[in-house]
Amino acid sequence: MRTATKSITALLSAGLVVAALAGCSQSGTGDPNSSGAGNGSSSSSATPSASPTPAAVFTSVSGKTTQITLDSGFVSALTSLKLTPGTIGSATLSKAGVLTFPITGGNITYYDPATKVRPYVQGELDHSGSGLSLTAGGTKVELKDFVIDPGNNSHVNGDVYVNGKEAAKGANLFRLDGSTLNPVTKDGDAYILEGTTVYISDEAAKLLNATFKTTAVTGELKVGIAKLTVTGS
Repeated sequence: MRTATKSITALLSAGLVVAALAGCSQSGTGDPNSSGAGNGSSSSSATPSASPTPAAVFTSVSGKTTQITLDSGFVSALTSLKLTPGTIGSATLSKAGVLTFPITGGNITYYDPATKVRPYVQGELDHSGSGLSLTAGGTKVELKDFVIDPGNNSHVNGDVYVNGKEAAKGANLFRLDGSTLNPVTKDGDAYILEGTTVYISDEAAKLLNATFKTTAVTGELKVGIAKLTVTGS
């Protein structure tokens, strides 16, 4: 799935994971070089340095998952609003409160943060055929077919359906804070990006408030922590 709003810049995070909803960008690190992709420069350097070599490149992502460990505050907010969470398609929700969305495609370039390349995770991760539902009374909102852009904009796009009817296409659903991202690790042929914090976007908050007739959902609502597990070639 592709949308007009996504940009080619990808964490994932460690997770999108294994989920961030899933993750995540490094533009929120507070680094003065964090805005915009490209090489950071040093005022003490007399000559420009060669372009850094990526630590990992997947021109074609084949798997695995994005996982989000739901924050207790998010679960409490759903309970107070009498919203019941559910999964769509191939997504799962464990008893421990971990949402898992299979990665179905995309591309990722990861730079060692020490290189000063920002954003140091670039690309996109697709999650076609899965999503999250929220139900209250006779109203059901479905958020699905997520596309994670962990670059400069640090967000997750997706489609929104209300009671089976399309309400928004390629909407900005979640924002990602990569300042909490842990160093990338490797497990066999998979790279793991974990630690990106996932929040409800302002756009999604407005839509949910209007649909469920409340004002309680804001862009400060923390969804959870994402873990992306990525394989490919």
